[in-house]
Amino acid sequence: MARLKLATVWLGGCSGCHMSFLDLDEWLIDLAGQVDLVYSPFADVKEYPQGVDVVLVEGAIANEDHLQMIQIVRERSQILVSFGDCAVTGNVTALRNPLGSAEPVLQRCYIEAADIHGTIPHELGIVPPLLDQVQPVHTVVPVDIYLPGCPPSATRIQTVLEALLRGEKPRLIAE
Repeated sequence: MARLKLATVWLGGCSGCHMSFLDLDEWLIDLAGQVDLVYSPFADVKEYPQGVDVVLVEGAIANEDHLQMIQIVRERSQILVSFGDCAVTGNVTALRNPLGSAEPVLQRCYIEAADIHGTIPHELGIVPPLLDQVQPVHTVVPVDIYLPGCPPSATRIQTVLEALLRGEKPRLIAE
């Protein structure tokens, strides 16, 4: 049987979901025996590959880079797991949404709170342009599985991955 191609992606979030993934501890060794980790913040891979079987996507869509990345991820992945509350609902990253646009956040961070030479960066490659509204993953691309939690526990992550490794769709119940 071919090894499952697994990827993890970090968009607009705190990386807590990835830290919870690392809390799988010794089970990570078992997992490594069954999958090839083809893309992740844990691996030095620059381009998202074709033919990914399962991807865990942490974080919301908060800027134009995230928007472009999630479209590539969806196109190249068979099963997309919305990984954690930011990906599922927007959660903390979406707290700026009631402000109406990204402009008040940029003004506060780069002008009002600046020590010297307050200016909002506009050069390409410095700060990806923020979207006016932070969006959960499913509002931009289809999601196959939702794995809520802030962050989801290692036990829940393992439960989802074990089911997927067996070729089954995971069933989560409230903790």
